[in-house]
Amino acid sequence: MMITAGLIEAFLKCPTKCYLRSLGELGTDNAYANWARSRQESYRNDAIKRLTEGAAPDECIIASPGMISMKAAKWRLATDYVVRAQNLESSLHAVERIASDGRSKPAQLVPIRFIFSNKLSLDDKRLLAFDALVLSEMLGRAVDHGKIIHGDGQAKLEVKTSALTNEVRKVTENIAALMSSRSAPDLVLNRHCVECEFRARCRQRAAGKDDLSLLRGMTEKERKNLHRKGIFTVTQLSYTFRPRRKAKRLAGSHEKYHHSIRALAIRDRKIYIVVAQS
Repeated sequence: MMITAGLIEAFLKCPTKCYLRSLGELGTDNAYANWARSRQESYRNDAIKRLTEGAAPDECIIASPGMISMKAAKWRLATDYVVRAQNLESSLHAVERIASDGRSKPAQLVPIRFIFSNKLSLDDKRLLAFDALVLSEMLGRAVDHGKIIHGDGQAKLEVKTSALTNEVRKVTENIAALMSSRSAPDLVLNRHCVECEFRARCRQRAAGKDDLSLLRGMTEKERKNLHRKGIFTVTQLSYTFRPRRKAKRLAGSHEKYHHSIRALAIRDRKIYIVVAQS
């Protein structure tokens, strides 16, 4: 099965989401996800129009999957460029072709991504690095850099994609292992759930398991530490809370946040307030 940019994006948000999408599962409508998808598509179309304004007809083309030959090419910008290499596939938003100075050197290809948000995330750069990886695998030569055009002001950011290549390869290996597995990955709720089409499904299953990820704010490291102690559910964690007297030297400090007291509040369906005692 092909590992696509869509699966890469899903995996970076949540392995469970990636697994369900790889199986062709359909989630429920999510208002934010629908808005973000529509906004992204509109931004992408507008950005391409700006890049192609005033260009000659043969300078900007809509690429085809079989477009590999570069020797006689005259175009400088190709859009919707679908690239495939082995089990990897990505539909590049655009590719800039920069002619080489010497005749013996091939033209440089620079993948471009359009992101509507003003603030970029590391995942945006990872997706661009995946574009560059698939393009380089298809061409048989390195593609070291890419560009991201983003935000209201169409800001341009050059990204050294080669610095993220090893990380992206590891992600593709994890996805390949995930898709070949007969069982779903461990279900963990996270911040992405609010904008995910599988939110209701996952939350229902997490509630049925009384999973620790129901406690918002608990990190993966904290969950693993509790698992090593044999604590896997919210109910189990609730029995570990023990109020303690605070040392006099710490009397003025803020009380430490306890996941266990929140678990206790959920179990007893009450509101608890921690009052420091010296």
